[in-house]
Amino acid sequence: MPSTDTIRPQRGHARRKLHVLGSPYFRYRHAKFLHGMRVTLAFLASIALTSGIHIPHGEWATVTLMVVIGGLQHYGNIRKKAAERALGTMLGATFGLSLILLQELTRSTMATYVLMALIAGGCAYCAIGKAGYIALLTAITMVIVGGHGDLPIDVGLWRTLTVMIGIAIALAFSFVLPQYATYSWRYRLADNLRESAGVYSAVLEGRPIPAETLTKRFLTMSARLVALRSLLPSVAKEIDVPVAQLEEIQRLHRSILSALEMMATALSPDASGNPPTPATSEYSDERAVRHTLLLMARALRFGRVGLLHAPTGSPEAAARLKHTATVAPGLAPNLQGPYWLAQRLAEQVDRLRLRLIDIEHKWNIEGAQPFHR
Repeated sequence: MPSTDTIRPQRGHARRKLHVLGSPYFRYRHAKFLHGMRVTLAFLASIALTSGIHIPHGEWATVTLMVVIGGLQHYGNIRKKAAERALGTMLGATFGLSLILLQELTRSTMATYVLMALIAGGCAYCAIGKAGYIALLTAITMVIVGGHGDLPIDVGLWRTLTVMIGIAIALAFSFVLPQYATYSWRYRLADNLRESAGVYSAVLEGRPIPAETLTKRFLTMSARLVALRSLLPSVAKEIDVPVAQLEEIQRLHRSILSALEMMATALSPDASGNPPTPATSEYSDERAVRHTLLLMARALRFGRVGLLHAPTGSPEAAARLKHTATVAPGLAPNLQGPYWLAQRLAEQVDRLRLRLIDIEHKWNIEGAQPFHR
């Protein structure tokens, strides 16, 4: 029998593993693998359930499962698609069963074909719009349930049932180590803010960044920016925040990257290899911007919303950061533009901080501390 001293470390090790698996950051880092495992388990559960109790046409449950959850890894997406799938299924099943009854009553195959084609055309018309997914699934389910109007009514009912079973399984497995779009949004935004702070610091301190390296860094940040845009609808659903508020954060994020890229280009080394950077004293106040960027990155990364309220410098420095003059005395003419950009960048950074504060009580969902190495 193992001793108590041996059992306790084993339990502690198991608890650490469970903590890691429950960590949002771990799930973010290994999202593809975890999503693949979730779909694998859901697929097996669908086969076991429909085959185990011998449900006719059980393969349609598995098909529906893959339609709902197969290409969607975020919980907000899955809920939305499952709801749309359920509505599309009910409409499609209603049309399909109605066509079967019509065929049995009229015995007119041509009338059934024409009516089915008209319904499909109407769904295609509606598919070009916000309800496109529902319309498309309505047409697909109509054919699954009703065939070409020549299926028996009991087959149509069984197929309707199996489709609903597939939706239920997809929803159930969406709760297994869920991938929240909100965390992906937070971590990617934090990465961009941290990267922006590094570039900003190098620009103001006159540390030259090779053009190739600078291009790669901005390409990486731009790719994250685009990825963040696609997450906004799911994030809005998960944390119950209007999309307009998230769009404003996205706009400020984009403005910061644009201003930073123009500053980096304007202050790049000239032909002699010397960067035209002013004395560090001229930019001493703007150093608070770098500190703010890093604080926002840490707040998003670790869920420590208090960092957003942390002071970023003296009141005098903060006032000068919001100065709106377009000309700075004592600076060379070729530095007036970068100085103006630095002022505008400081304003955008502070506005982004305020927008994050507005919804801080919502984006820190679960109150969990992300796992980090």
